[in-house]
Amino acid sequence: MESWVGHEVPRLPGRGGPLRLYDSARQGVHPSDPDGPATMYVCGITPYDATHLGHAATMITFDLVQRMWRDTGHEVRYVQNVTDIDDPLLERADRDGEDWKVLAMRETALFREDMEALRIIPPEHYVGAVESIPDIAEKVLVLLKDGAAYRLEDGTGDVYFDISAAPRFGYESNLSRDEMLEIFPERGGDPDRAGKRDPLDPLLWRGARDGEPSWPGGELGPGRPGWHIECAVIALGLLGSTIDVQGGGNDLLFPHHECSAAHAERLTGAAPFADHYVHAGMIGLDGEKMSKSRGNLVFVSRLRADRVDPMAVRLALLSGHYRADRSWTEDLLTVAEERLRRWRRAAAAPAGPSGEAFLASVRDRLTDDLDSPGALRLADEWADQALAGVAEDPAGPALFAATLDALLGLRL
Repeated sequence: MESWVGHEVPRLPGRGGPLRLYDSARQGVHPSDPDGPATMYVCGITPYDATHLGHAATMITFDLVQRMWRDTGHEVRYVQNVTDIDDPLLERADRDGEDWKVLAMRETALFREDMEALRIIPPEHYVGAVESIPDIAEKVLVLLKDGAAYRLEDGTGDVYFDISAAPRFGYESNLSRDEMLEIFPERGGDPDRAGKRDPLDPLLWRGARDGEPSWPGGELGPGRPGWHIECAVIALGLLGSTIDVQGGGNDLLFPHHECSAAHAERLTGAAPFADHYVHAGMIGLDGEKMSKSRGNLVFVSRLRADRVDPMAVRLALLSGHYRADRSWTEDLLTVAEERLRRWRRAAAAPAGPSGEAFLASVRDRLTDDLDSPGALRLADEWADQALAGVAEDPAGPALFAATLDALLGLRL
């Protein structure tokens, strides 16, 4: 599957310090400074609807991770998936009387356009679930033969992962069993499915059903993959048995990331699957949770169609810390638009405060668990001084603009 078109990232003088990130498993901030190439897998969209601000905030978060690694001098190997076959996609296509493949292709194309507009550096590999099915089926069969998975005896052909084969299950999310059982059905799990060994066992392979698409599975029989094994297999195949960051929204912490890590660790014997499990907060609307069921999703494409500057959208989302659940409001966008106007005026000044001091201070903020609100305050202070006539550095405005572009993805 093709990714979106990237853009040139300015080269900054010097190098940033090691990035420190919050790891959900260890529940604390720890250095992320790999010895070799930095590896990251981020869970992408299920393309049954347009890119909303929650998707945008998540992708911006991991765009910052990639930018900071690059600024430190790391080569970055970044993989993102597209879950282009799953129940929500089929349900939406059925509701609208549309071919699921056409729906998936259209929304994936729109997502690419939104990512380009928001200046997200594209992944090295952008991979669909459908194209990965042969590899996934092979790995499900490995788990079956290893005794870590089992077939239901109801003739459906469904295969489940046995969580008893993952003795550390729960280490990533730090949830109690009761908490897991409460969340599991809310996020795609089926704890009441008859024939399962444990209510928390996740689906690996869904046997073919009448009226549903299916693919050859070899010894598994025809069917399609479960969600969690999809991400595990794609990541293992392209990044190796362990990675530096597994990322996504905080709604993926359990069961998705917990289960995909369990699958990967059982397949390879290497643990932990990720050095850092990094999760972005949710975006609400005017104080309420943003969700398709509430009908209050704000779409990036709609904002673009209304001629909102994508840089203002990005800046508004950067104004809150990535781990915080936060709300989108019209005021938030208005403030971001005004900020952009002031920063652009400041960047056009013939001289300004020290650009090197500004770069150093922004690097300091962003290497501290991506403190984007702190970095934006520093930009406000620099712009205030430049607009007030401080003109000590003729190169200051150019480095001010380049710093915002390279590290925060904000083109002035």
